[in-house]
Amino acid sequence: MSDRESIRRLKNGDIGGLETLIARYQLKAVRAAYFIVQDEPTAEDIVQDTFLHICERIRYFDEARPFEPYLMRSVINAALNVAKQCERYAPASNDCSPDGLDRLLAQAESVETQVEFSEIKRQILEAIASLPARQRAAVVQRYYLDMSEQEMAAALSAAPGTVKWLLNAARSRLRALLGGERSAK
Repeated sequence: MSDRESIRRLKNGDIGGLETLIARYQLKAVRAAYFIVQDEPTAEDIVQDTFLHICERIRYFDEARPFEPYLMRSVINAALNVAKQCERYAPASNDCSPDGLDRLLAQAESVETQVEFSEIKRQILEAIASLPARQRAAVVQRYYLDMSEQEMAAALSAAPGTVKWLLNAARSRLRALLGGERSAK
């Protein structure tokens, strides 16, 4: 069932439409929220609340527009709000990473490669965790959700220059944290 059909069903009061959308996007949404708030239960709560909010206001959703960018924008904004409220950032953990990284690790040709890859992944997650919440959000939107700078500006209600500044600041900080160690390899 397509997103459009799911939304149409949900607008008609059929909860099966919501179930389909949750099954399709929940994991990606939780990961995006996790990268910002750095706490898995909090990320799960954010996504659950976002789906409930969307469900309550589904009658206003334009079926002609794609659902995924709308959901991810809502999740990112909610995660940023929580991060601002908490003003605390838990350290990154190695066990909550995108499936893509885990698949690459599983396909590694040797134990040394697996150990090396695991160490690089840990360093990247720790470096991302050390960024301020808005910079983490920018990194997640650009490199995890593949959003353009224009989409990011709309999602963050910010000027395109602000988005460019956030990305540049985040990349500079990540280069400083990761550059010296990784360039030698």
